[in-house]
Amino acid sequence: MATLCRPAIAVPEHVITLDQTLDLARAMHAGHPQLPLALRLIENTGVRTRHLVQPIEQTLRHPGFTARNTVYEREAKRRVPEVVERALRYADLAARDIDLIVYVSCTGFMMPSMTAWLINTMGFRSDTRQVPIAQLGCAAGGAAVNRAHDFCRAYPGANVLIVACEFCSLCYQPTDLGVGSLLSNGLFGDAVAAVVMRGHGGSGVHIERNGSHLVPGTESWISYGVRDTGFHFQLDRRVPGTMEMLAPALRGLAAEHGWDVSGLGFYIVHAGGPRILDDLCHFLDLDPATFRYSRATLTERGNIASAVVFDALARLFADGVPDGTPGLLAGFGPGITAEISLGSWVSEPVGAGRRRPRAIATSDIALVHQGAPRRFPAGTTITE
Repeated sequence: MATLCRPAIAVPEHVITLDQTLDLARAMHAGHPQLPLALRLIENTGVRTRHLVQPIEQTLRHPGFTARNTVYEREAKRRVPEVVERALRYADLAARDIDLIVYVSCTGFMMPSMTAWLINTMGFRSDTRQVPIAQLGCAAGGAAVNRAHDFCRAYPGANVLIVACEFCSLCYQPTDLGVGSLLSNGLFGDAVAAVVMRGHGGSGVHIERNGSHLVPGTESWISYGVRDTGFHFQLDRRVPGTMEMLAPALRGLAAEHGWDVSGLGFYIVHAGGPRILDDLCHFLDLDPATFRYSRATLTERGNIASAVVFDALARLFADGVPDGTPGLLAGFGPGITAEISLGSWVSEPVGAGRRRPRAIATSDIALVHQGAPRRFPAGTTITE
């Protein structure tokens, strides 16, 4: 049994609305020949609010990649610990019960990875395995779930912590004036998420099968141009139509599992934009309400990259579904890549089957973390 437990989500305290976004675009790009098109595309995203790790005045300034990455590291260390602690509580586990940490982010860079800092500061065991994922973009949330599932299958009874930290606003590039870039400026938001996959016990989604699919010849469709000024997001105009190519992969994996992908009880997918969700409804023969959790994430948070699937999953937890309900979780991103998981809802009491803490030898006592309780940054919105 590998069960994906309730996710913990937090978004920064600085908020920008759709109206503010449109006003900024009009003011900053008044002479842009394709401004009307860009404004229309931004309105059509369905995004109403986004949360930013810095005030909008600072977000719009570009002090250089070094300064931007310094902000990324500072804010990640400031905001991630509380979300991790909450995810551990939801799973009824302690830091020393975790055997692997998967950290996903495509909006900043650290080496050693954030995983090393978490192990050193939050009481995780020194033999905790680390898997940082930095180059799968929005698909990384789904990939993290799949790699956690693989680990739990290889090491029965193991527990995995997944952390997604995405500060997309730190990738804003004022010199990128293509329509795709202007659209991105009104689409992406910032968020932190954490979730535990328990090897035994727990309530949530019991993951039964996972799979990946890459569409050949589409490597350049979603990419970063890595330059002196940092990461420049590059989006091909063909990306919104990729569900026609990826929907068969979802249907095929479900069929291998003996399921009809059009007859599942819940769907948690990455919401890159409304066209993605609308096309999935069409190609998988689903009602638009099927993706209500992903649509809500898009409306209230924007595209928060790898954290989308966890925010949408948290909304499913808030509603709940009957025990045994089958469902699908999928992330889409650069490649073009789909990372897909299939699982069923289990409502077993969260404490059932909890693994005994590892015995600590006297010689190890000095290594046990004795940190003080953490406080989350003032004004940060915490999603239960």
